[in-house]
Amino acid sequence: MHTTRRTLLAGLAAVALTPGRAAWAATAMPRPPASLMGAVIRRLPTARKVVALTFNAAWDTSGVDAVLTELRRRRLPATFFPTGAFAKARPAAVRAMAAAHGLGNHSYSHPYFDGLSTQERQREILRADTAIRAAAGTEPLPYFRFPYSSTTTDSVADVNDLGYAAIEFTTDTNGYLGPGRGMTVDRVVERVVAALAPGAIIQMHVGSSTGDGTVLDAQALPRIADTVGAAGYEVVDLRDFLVPAGSAPGK
Repeated sequence: MHTTRRTLLAGLAAVALTPGRAAWAATAMPRPPASLMGAVIRRLPTARKVVALTFNAAWDTSGVDAVLTELRRRRLPATFFPTGAFAKARPAAVRAMAAAHGLGNHSYSHPYFDGLSTQERQREILRADTAIRAAAGTEPLPYFRFPYSSTTTDSVADVNDLGYAAIEFTTDTNGYLGPGRGMTVDRVVERVVAALAPGAIIQMHVGSSTGDGTVLDAQALPRIADTVGAAGYEVVDLRDFLVPAGSAPGK
């Protein structure tokens, strides 16, 4: 049987890797269903015309306000995947995300996981959990997104052993590349259109990897929302794909 995230966190208390809220270990929490475990999830297990909007946060906050404002205006859900380092450096941004949306885990320092040991992977994930929890003041989701989408069978197993589902994406908009590397708002939207399918997971970013403050994903979000809706798709919340605490395994 896989060791749960809660059990591992309790066992690692002696080395100061547990979250700040001691009561968490005793709290019943939703968990990923069996359909989200044991593999890298690049599309949600559904035949419905739904898509999930997700945003990584590892750099600056250039697009945070614009993204949150547009999501709020349209009443759309999203899931944000901050790194622990981002959460520690920019807690106000993470709190703003958590006010209306779910927070996943994108590691602490954004390393390639294929080159890490099991213990190093655990430390990255649990340090991030601690930082995200402290910044947001709320319970992070049991969803992990690999830095660079660099996954292996062993690393996915390590993530699952901590109680997380490995949530990747159907397409990355590549908006993070910026105009300097050939991306435009039009091309961002085109990549979303090309990936539309039941259960598609769209990956975007809230920061500027180029450092110039240009966040094409934030600029493209209104058009993405319009395009998804015009194609008959509904934007769904990844929290809807969790199993309530106390449910029988596999449900």
